[in-house]
Amino acid sequence: MLIKLPLQKIDKMYRNSAKIKSVYFSLTVVLLSISTLGYAQRTINDVMDSTTVNHLLIISKKYGSLSFSGYLQPQFQVAQSNGTQAEYQGGNFGEFTNNRFRLRRGRLRADYMMLTEDGSPSTYFVLQFDGTEQGVAIRDFWGRYYENKWKILAVTLGLSGRPFGNELQLSSSVREAPERGRMSQILMKTERDLGVTFTLNPRWKDATLKNFVFDFGIYNGQGLAGAGEFDNSKDFIFRLSHKTYAFNKFTIAGGISTLQGGLNHRLPVSYKMERSSDQWQMVKDSSASTINKVAPRRYYGADIQLATKTKSWKSELRAEVVSGLQTGTSTTSTTPGSYPVDSKSVALPYYTRTFNGAYLTFVQTLNSTDNQLILKYDWYDPNTKVKGLDISSDRGLSAADVRFDTFGFGFLHHFNPHFKAVIYYDIIKNESTQIKDYMADRKDNVLTLRTQFYF
Repeated sequence: MLIKLPLQKIDKMYRNSAKIKSVYFSLTVVLLSISTLGYAQRTINDVMDSTTVNHLLIISKKYGSLSFSGYLQPQFQVAQSNGTQAEYQGGNFGEFTNNRFRLRRGRLRADYMMLTEDGSPSTYFVLQFDGTEQGVAIRDFWGRYYENKWKILAVTLGLSGRPFGNELQLSSSVREAPERGRMSQILMKTERDLGVTFTLNPRWKDATLKNFVFDFGIYNGQGLAGAGEFDNSKDFIFRLSHKTYAFNKFTIAGGISTLQGGLNHRLPVSYKMERSSDQWQMVKDSSASTINKVAPRRYYGADIQLATKTKSWKSELRAEVVSGLQTGTSTTSTTPGSYPVDSKSVALPYYTRTFNGAYLTFVQTLNSTDNQLILKYDWYDPNTKVKGLDISSDRGLSAADVRFDTFGFGFLHHFNPHFKAVIYYDIIKNESTQIKDYMADRKDNVLTLRTQFYF
């Protein structure tokens, strides 16, 4: 629907040139990844908006428009004990604290879209800020060019989401659980990175392969976890996905992804797992030739999304599994945002481990679409060569080698189109090992009450 507003009075105040007859305000919904039914989830690289479908258009011209959108996530959390290490539940608690108010996210996003004369997408530009009590930072800053001769290629440049898997790409405004799983946060912290993405997807109406999307991207690797690129290695990401396909009673979508990257050694020392005397242990490799060699980061993943077509009692299941090689340090398997150093700024060696992880999310709508029950399970095993009591410092292992399983459940209610709230409880289990502080399960469960305002 178009609303025509006369601007003669405003035009006299601000312009002395030719009069503007009218300005049209409209809600422009351009979703290039539409399949037979359309994809219900918004992604961080969505051409509309990763926050909400409700846009405030402030400038609308014949072939382009500028719009604003945003959301705010105030929350209250209670942990099982003081000083709970809850990095993957929104941040660690203070040493003498087990409850807190937080502003988890505060996003403001501007989108500019330009179309060709025949209505095809031409150029897209996004700038998004994230503001919390801890400061303000840029979250997205990218542009996208659409090739319109063959209508098959789109190129995205700048700070954007990495096209790996499903959970990493889901916007935090539409995810039912408060946070992404431990695996997703460890492997690709902050989800975004600087680089270029090439997307191949036929955009003409009768294209045989219009439901298939192939993404290929090249990125620095550290994402927003660091100040900038710190070595010469790049991450190469490939993803082949199929848009939502509708059967008689349910829909299905999914994809396969791989990341091929690494980190350049600065020291003539590296560590990796080797088997000796029928035991796996972390072994030091000292060689001058190690300097500048690449410590591997190689991920292989597959994901699937299933949903019933009913609305009042809709069921949705999302699952993803990832395995491969991850390079971290002696104390963490998290991808570093800068070259690791100790408290005296002395460079530390890299440790390479074989890992696997997965998540399973089930969402059940309860009669009304305003009410949803959430069940989620995820695990991350940073070192699949060892488990349980085999993990000890005598074998060169640490807390970085401990497996975690997280069981989460919650209830989400939409009060109106611009306000919702979720109550969610994470039960976090670590395996019992011979590592200090991990000989038994830690008391680190977390209850989250989060609200979200969005426009």
